[in-house]
Amino acid sequence: MNRKLKKKILIIYDLLSILISSTLSYLFLIPFVLLPNIEFWLSVLLSSLTYYVIGWYLHFFSKINRYTSLKETLVHISGVFVTFLLTAIILLPWFGELSLRHLTLTCIFSCISIPGSRIMWRIYQERSQKVKSEAIDDNVSKIRTLVIGAGDGGSLFIKSLQRHSNGIELIGVVDDDPAKQGVYLYGTPLLGMVKDIPNIVKSLKVQQITIAIPTLLPDELDRIVEICSQTAAKVNRMPSIEEVVQGKLEVNNFRNIDIADLLGRDEVELDIGHVASLITGKVVLVTGAGGSIGSEICRQLIRFSPKKIILLGHGENSIYNIHKEVTNAKDTMTEVVPVIADIQDYNRMLEIMSYHKPNRVYHAAAHKHVPLMEYNPKEAIKNNIIGTKNLATAARMSSVESFIMISTDKAVNPPNIMGASKRVAEMIVTSMNAIGKTKFAAVRFGNVLGSRGSVIPLFKEQIENGGPLTVTDFRMTRYFMTIPEASKLVIQAGALAEGGEIFILDMGEPVKIIDLAKKVIKLSGNNENDIKIIESGIRPGEKLYEELLMVNEQLEQQVYDKIFVGKVNRISFDSVMNWVNKLEYLDDSDLKKELIRFANQKNNTEMTNTIDEEGETNVSENVQKIH
Repeated sequence: MNRKLKKKILIIYDLLSILISSTLSYLFLIPFVLLPNIEFWLSVLLSSLTYYVIGWYLHFFSKINRYTSLKETLVHISGVFVTFLLTAIILLPWFGELSLRHLTLTCIFSCISIPGSRIMWRIYQERSQKVKSEAIDDNVSKIRTLVIGAGDGGSLFIKSLQRHSNGIELIGVVDDDPAKQGVYLYGTPLLGMVKDIPNIVKSLKVQQITIAIPTLLPDELDRIVEICSQTAAKVNRMPSIEEVVQGKLEVNNFRNIDIADLLGRDEVELDIGHVASLITGKVVLVTGAGGSIGSEICRQLIRFSPKKIILLGHGENSIYNIHKEVTNAKDTMTEVVPVIADIQDYNRMLEIMSYHKPNRVYHAAAHKHVPLMEYNPKEAIKNNIIGTKNLATAARMSSVESFIMISTDKAVNPPNIMGASKRVAEMIVTSMNAIGKTKFAAVRFGNVLGSRGSVIPLFKEQIENGGPLTVTDFRMTRYFMTIPEASKLVIQAGALAEGGEIFILDMGEPVKIIDLAKKVIKLSGNNENDIKIIESGIRPGEKLYEELLMVNEQLEQQVYDKIFVGKVNRISFDSVMNWVNKLEYLDDSDLKKELIRFANQKNNTEMTNTIDEEGETNVSENVQKIH
C-alpha cells in the first residue's frame, strides 16, 4: 500500500471517528438533554473541518504509525482537544443552548478512537514482529545474554531486542547505579552491579555480555572488560549512535570491542564547509590508494563529491578492492579511475598528472616497515625518496594546486633507513614549495591501529596460534591513532596548507607495547595465564621511544583540533636535489651512513657536499639535476 492511499485512509478513518463519537455522545445524552439536529450536524461538520486543518498542519496523516511515540500521542490528543475547544468557541455565540456536555463527551470519545488507534496499531505491529521473530528463533538456539547499562543506551538496546530478538535470550541487566537495583527495565530484571558479573555469569549460565553504554569512557570500559574477562562469556557492545544513524549497524547488532575503544581516541570532526570547498567538483589523486591510510582517505574524500578521484597504486589487487568499494558506495557523479603505476617511474607520473590534471594530490605511497628497509636500503631510497621526488616534480610541472605528503614520527632524529628516507622526503616536499605555484606540505603522525604491518594484527595472529605474544622490548612505547582519525586529520591539514608546512598530529600519550599486548589478550577472551608475553629483542633499526618533533621544530601554533604546525627546518631545494642526485654513486656500505647523516642535519650550514669532503666518493659538480 503506497503512502498516498494510507494518508487517505487515515483521513477518512479520523473523520468517521468524529462522526461516530458525536453520535455516541448524542445517544448517551438523550435521557438528559435534547440536542437539535441542526446543532448536532453543525458541530460535526465544524469539528471535522477544524480537525482536518489542524491534522494537516501537525502532520497527523503523514506519520509512520508503527513508530508512534508517547510525545506524538500527547501532541495528537492536544490536537483533538483544541479541535473541540475551537468548535465550542465558534458555535457558542450563535447557539447559546449548545450542549457543552455533548462536545466534551465527543472530545473524550475522539481522543480514545483517534490517537488510541495509532497506539493499537503500533502494539499490533510490534506483536506481529515478535511472533515472527519467535517463530524464526524456535529453530535457532538462543544465546543467553547479560546487558551492562540500564540508562538510555540500555533501554534502547533492550527495546530493540524485544522487537527483533536475533536469537538472543535476555537474562538480565547490571548497572552500578544503586537506585536501579532490584527493579525491572521493560520486563528485564536488574541483577546487580558490574562487580557481580562473574557470579551472575556462573549462576545463570550467561554466554554473552553486551555493554550497552555508548558514552562509556575508555578507563571505565577497560575496567568493565577486565571484570568480564574473568568469565568465559563472549564480550561485545552495542553500536555507537553514529553507526546506527549512518546505517552501518542496527541498534540490536553487536560490535566487537576494539583495541581503539580502550585507547580513548576522541572522534575527529572535519571542517565540512572548508574541506568541501576544496574537494567538491575537483580532481583528486591519491597515491598508495590501496593501502590502509590511502584507502581510508579515498573513503573520506568520496563523501565530498569530487569531480574525479584517481586511485593510484602499484598493487593490482589492492587497487581493485578499493575501486570496487568506492564505486559501489558512492551516491555522487564522481568518476573513479583506478591507475596501476609505480611512483619510481617519473615519465609515468608526469603522464598521469598531465592527462588527469589533478587539483590536489595526497601522497600516501611509501615503504614503511622499519626492519625490512634495514635489509633493503636501496628500495627504501628508490620508493620513499626518488618516488616522492618524481611525484612532487610531476605535480609542480602539471600546476597541481596542493600536494600533501604523508610522513611519520620515525622521520624525527632517525637512526634507521625507513625514518631517514621519510625525513629526506619531507625535505624534498617542503623545499620544492619555494620554486613553483604548487602548495607542498607534509603531515607527520605515529603508528596507525590496524594498518598493514602494525603490531595489532601480529598479536591477533599469535593469539590464534596459541601464543606467545612477542614484544621486542618491554620498555618500548609508541604513539597510536585509528585509521579513520589519521585520514580525517590528513584531509583537514591539507585544507589548511598554505605551503611549506610540516603538520604534526596530536597523538595523545605514548602507549607501552606490552600494555597493548595485555589489552589484546584481554579482548580475545583469554588471560595472561593462557597466553604468555615474551621479550624477543629489538629488531634492526627500531627505537625504544618515538618522537614527533626534533629539538629545533618546536610547535609554532595549533591550527585545528589535534593539528599543529612545526617550525620547519628549511633547506634549499638545490641542496636537497644535489644530494639526492649523488645517491646512485654511493656504495652499499656508505649508503646507510650517509642517508642517516643527511636526514639528521639541523641547519643549512651543514647541507654542504659532505660526501666529497669526507672523501667517500668523488662526484662531478656537473651531475645533472634529476628532472
